[in-house]
Amino acid sequence: MSRVRVLSDPLSLPALDAAYAIRRPAMGLGDDQPPPRILLLYGSLRERSFSRLAVEEAARLLQFFGADTRIFDPSDLPLPDQVAGDDHPAVHELRELAFWSEGMVWCSPERHGQITGIMKAQIDHLPLELKGRRPTQGRTLAVMQVSGGSQSFNAVNTLLLLGRWMRMFTIPNQSSVAMAYKEFDEVGRMKPSSYYDRIVDVMEELVRLTILLRPHAVQLVDRYSERKAACLAAEPTADHSAIAVARA
Repeated sequence: MSRVRVLSDPLSLPALDAAYAIRRPAMGLGDDQPPPRILLLYGSLRERSFSRLAVEEAARLLQFFGADTRIFDPSDLPLPDQVAGDDHPAVHELRELAFWSEGMVWCSPERHGQITGIMKAQIDHLPLELKGRRPTQGRTLAVMQVSGGSQSFNAVNTLLLLGRWMRMFTIPNQSSVAMAYKEFDEVGRMKPSSYYDRIVDVMEELVRLTILLRPHAVQLVDRYSERKAACLAAEPTADHSAIAVARA
């Protein structure tokens, strides 16, 4: 059983004005092949979940921009520490998708002024390090929220804090969709609006930053404290600062 949601109408972008869209926004910033791998998480289990619908719009845009996407369905994800040793198929699949990814999109509804428990549970199931592997460190991150009322940034601000804590590179832009029930049509597609345009901006920026950082991903998570803990001496030929000093 796969928990990756099947994206309906992946090529349909009725709210996008193609005349102003750049198909390869990272052109000139680095090699965009293979396509950047983006994992998308949403924070509501409602049948008509606006955070899921927003994530689906984001995934369609990311594919339009040349990315490979996966949307994780958290409907059977247990609570953190509910299952001994986190030995649950949904936890395993979420972590493998995180290892697969180069970047992520997190979208939560705002509930009682904060992110939802579903959103936090997914992030809590992603450790900083697992058997020498890092499911989040060095990845890029875009954050979004949907609200039932007026525009707010409580959820995105919390997601920004969590992204920093998970040692991710959060892009400068973000999306907050107010009164989300007005922004999607009866089949769940987002209507043309400034809110939709902001999601386009955010996904465009995420692709750019992911490609820009891709060649440096290993170096960006190479840390003194971890080398010391693992008894790994610094390698002068790979130490860019040491090389610069030697040349000087």
